[in-house]
Amino acid sequence: MGSADDAREIERLLYSYADAVDAGDLAAVGDLFRDGRVCGETPDGPVTLAEGSEAVEAFYRSLVRMYDDGTPRTRHVTTNVGVDVDSRAGTASAASTYTVFQATDELPLQAIIVGRYRDTFRRTRGRWWFESRTMRADLTGDLSQHLLR
Repeated sequence: MGSADDAREIERLLYSYADAVDAGDLAAVGDLFRDGRVCGETPDGPVTLAEGSEAVEAFYRSLVRMYDDGTPRTRHVTTNVGVDVDSRAGTASAASTYTVFQATDELPLQAIIVGRYRDTFRRTRGRWWFESRTMRADLTGDLSQHLLR
């Protein structure tokens, strides 16, 4: 039902998120969710953590530690990507795995968290946008240099 071009555009959207977080460009992260929301997975199902550009940007600013170079000193690696597209309806979903690596003056390079993203997308204004991103952590390491809370 979906074209390979649509699937590739959605994959680029997944990677744009990772690149924006790693660059410390939290306004760009927020912009990806202008019509969407970020959710956390709980035993009772997904819970919305922030919705819309401004709220998503503010959520990340309240959560992610930034360093003197303006970045969180991380590298988000997105793998095992599976995308399902319904081009006619202008909707899509994706499942992927993330691994976040970090290195700071206090923390040698290491994986600090591994988890899963479950995403939905909607095509509006001629392009694909996040409708929702639900994050689940499967394995955690030393997050003390990455998260503020």
